[in-house]
Amino acid sequence: MMRTSKRLEGIGEYYFSQKLREIDELNKAGKQVINLGIGSPDLPPHPDVIRVLQEESAKPNVHAYQSYKGSPVLRKAVADWYRQWYGVELNPDTEILPLIGSKEGIMHICMTYLNEGDRALVPDPGYPTYRSAVKLAGGVCVDYALTAENSWYPDFGELERLVSAGDTPVKLMWVNYPHMPTGQLPEKDLFEKLVAFGRKHDILICHDNPYSFILNESPMSLLAVPGAKDTVIELNSLSKSQNMAGWRVGTLSGAKERIDEVLRFKSNMDSGMFLPVQLAAARALSLGKDWYEGVNAVYRERRKKVFELLELLGCGFVQPVLDDRSTYGLGMLVKGRRPACDQLPSH
Repeated sequence: MMRTSKRLEGIGEYYFSQKLREIDELNKAGKQVINLGIGSPDLPPHPDVIRVLQEESAKPNVHAYQSYKGSPVLRKAVADWYRQWYGVELNPDTEILPLIGSKEGIMHICMTYLNEGDRALVPDPGYPTYRSAVKLAGGVCVDYALTAENSWYPDFGELERLVSAGDTPVKLMWVNYPHMPTGQLPEKDLFEKLVAFGRKHDILICHDNPYSFILNESPMSLLAVPGAKDTVIELNSLSKSQNMAGWRVGTLSGAKERIDEVLRFKSNMDSGMFLPVQLAAARALSLGKDWYEGVNAVYRERRKKVFELLELLGCGFVQPVLDDRSTYGLGMLVKGRRPACDQLPSH
C-alpha cells in the first residue's frame, strides 16, 4: 500500500486552499460571499507592465531556460527599488535572488538551514506558511505570542526564555511587519531589537515584507538597520504592492553568503523564471509614488465599506485615525500607541 512520507504527518492542505474552495461552493449556491481572507488584489498591474510583458513575449529569443539567479535587469531594478524606498544599498550581483513568488522563498529558507529537530520561532498569530515550511523541512515550530496589549510586537523576555528552554538550537526566527493578519506597522526600535536578538543568539532573522506599501506612506526594511545583513534575510514581493499576485514574482535579499546558500537549494528546485515576466516586473518596480497613492486611494474607500459591514454584523475591530504622519489614513489607537491597519485584526 502506497503511503505518504512522514514529513506530511501533521501537514494538511494549505489553509487558504481549503477556504477558497469552500467560498467557491458557497458562491455557486448563490451566497455571494465577500472574501476578506487571502490578500489577493483584484486590481490590474500598471498598463506599462502589461505592455512590457506583451512586447517581450513576442520576441523569438526569450523562451529558453533562464539564469537561476534571475535576470540582471530585474536584480538591478530590485536594488534600485530598495535604495529609493527603503534607503538600503544592495549589490544586485550578489545580494539579491529573484523568486517565483516569495512564498517559495519561505520553503527554500527552511530547507536550506533547518536540520531534523532544529527549532524555529514562529509568530502567533501569523502567516500559516511559516509553520508548514518549518515542519516540512523537519524543524520544530516554537510559537511566540503577539498580543494587542504589546501592539502585536514580540515580547523579547519571552523570546529569551524560549531560546534557552530547548535542547536543540533555535536556527531561524520568522518575523513579518507590516504584520499579517493585524496590519501592525514596525518601528525603528523594534527592528533594532530584532537585529540585536539575532546577533546575540546566532539566529537567522527571516523578515517577510510583502505589505510595506499597502496603506503605508513610510515603507521600512529590516535590512536598513546598521549591520543587519550579519543576521537578517528579507523576503519581498510584487504580489500586493504591484497587483501581480498571479505573476509569482518575489525577491530574497541579504548578505552574499546567505544568497549563495539558498541558491544551492533553489537551483535544484526550479529552472528560472520566464524572462518577459522578469522584465515586466522590473518595469513595475520603477513606478513612482503616484502608483502607490492610486492603489491606496482605492483601498481606503474599500476599508470604509468593510468597517460599515463589520458594524452591521456586530464584529469588533479597531478604527483607523488620521494624523499628520499618515496621509493614507493609516493608524489605529491601541493602548496609546499607533499601530497600522492594512488588514483587519482577527477578533
